[in-house]
Amino acid sequence: MKTVYDVAQLLKKYGIIVYLGKRQWDIEMMEYELTELFKHKLLDREVYARARSILKVDLDKEKAKNKVVD
Repeated sequence: MKTVYDVAQLLKKYGIIVYLGKRQWDIEMMEYELTELFKHKLLDREVYARARSILKVDLDKEKAKNKVVD
């Protein structure tokens, strides 16, 4: 797992499709859904940590990009 797309594919395996229309919102919702899967013990710690790390990096990039535009 290396990209946000890979995380989205992971979520899709659990029937979760995230599309809110803005990339930043999509990433934030993916983080929420990942956390819920982890809380319910559907994901192991390694997969959860890797996916959260990928999303965190991308979310930071997205926020920085949006800040420049605003």
